[in-house]
Amino acid sequence: MSTRSDVALELHLVKILSGATTETVRSAVARALRHVQSGTGGKRKGGKRLAELLSDARLLAAQAGEWEIVRSLQDALYYTEGRILRPDYEEKYRLHYLDRGPRDKLGLDSIARTVAMTNEFWCTQAEKYLSENPEAIASDVLDHVRTLGDDAHFTQAPVEDPARYYIPRGMAERALWMERVLKNRVEVKDAVESARCIASSPEALAVLAADADGQTVLRAAELQRRAAQLDELRTLAEDAAATEHALQRAMRGMYWVFGGRIIGEAQERRLVPGDEIDIPLIRGDGSFQVVELKKAAGVKLVKEHRGSWVPRREVHDAVGQAINYLVGLDENRERISKEFGIDTRRTSALVLIGHPLSQPEVTEKEINEALRIHASHLNRVEILTYKELIDSAERALIAGEVM
Repeated sequence: MSTRSDVALELHLVKILSGATTETVRSAVARALRHVQSGTGGKRKGGKRLAELLSDARLLAAQAGEWEIVRSLQDALYYTEGRILRPDYEEKYRLHYLDRGPRDKLGLDSIARTVAMTNEFWCTQAEKYLSENPEAIASDVLDHVRTLGDDAHFTQAPVEDPARYYIPRGMAERALWMERVLKNRVEVKDAVESARCIASSPEALAVLAADADGQTVLRAAELQRRAAQLDELRTLAEDAAATEHALQRAMRGMYWVFGGRIIGEAQERRLVPGDEIDIPLIRGDGSFQVVELKKAAGVKLVKEHRGSWVPRREVHDAVGQAINYLVGLDENRERISKEFGIDTRRTSALVLIGHPLSQPEVTEKEINEALRIHASHLNRVEILTYKELIDSAERALIAGEVM
């Protein structure tokens, strides 16, 4: 396994070592640091052994209840795997210039240019509106800019006009009307997504217009669409070559698969610097739920220990990652509520990992039971296999429920 090891990682491990209080944790971090520093020719040493040392230290920190150290070690491990970019890593832990210099000027300049260009775009749109409507007042301009922002969600990129993009005006208003129809007249629960699809599709609009009340057609079409999505997901989950990214892409917008208590998927995945949530869900009571996706087929989930089946290391690592997310959301709950309007005080996590096909010598019932027993000792983390999730969603569809 190729891992990254450099001066930023070394500086971070030094920081982690200084913050650890438990001797076993300090010793484990020190072993990882010595490994990094054992490179020759001025290079830092990485490799599979580094990942093992960081994972061991993270586990010891979790057992000791040093959750800040767990979180830092998780980020260090992500950095070695290339899952956190160096600018983000250095910014989060202030690793450049040994904490004595300014923040990353290149990144700061990039953000500044983006903000300036965005501001220029909206100012240009406001000036154009005022030139066409000289009698407009401030509230008129704000309304125009706001509706333009809503329509921006439907931005199009025509094939015949490369490198140019268009915002179709009025599309958001049509989608809003369709959403209200679906919510108040035909009881399609994910009305927002359905409305966007229908508003953007002349064919779907024609189907709706051809039916007296639309309810039978829309419910049948929705059930058919979801059944097709579920079939595709099942095929992918049973494919040992399918990556985590492929599974995440396939499940985008499929928040209904997690059951009726979920009412939507949050747009923002990076609520905490350095942490990117695979699927951020919103429950009916307004609380937040994190879904951590791991590989499906090809992952062995349990091993035999003293006559019983217990979760393997892959499950423990995934749970540790989910706990890391919960710690970050807890610590930043006030800022997240203020910036994004999301309440993370009661956040729970769901780890989606593995498939019984990967361990034919163990029954599906035994695997599910081992995972449930393990999860019962965790306060806010649930563990499911892809098959268990898909089977549950399929039963709901067969019963005719549009979740």
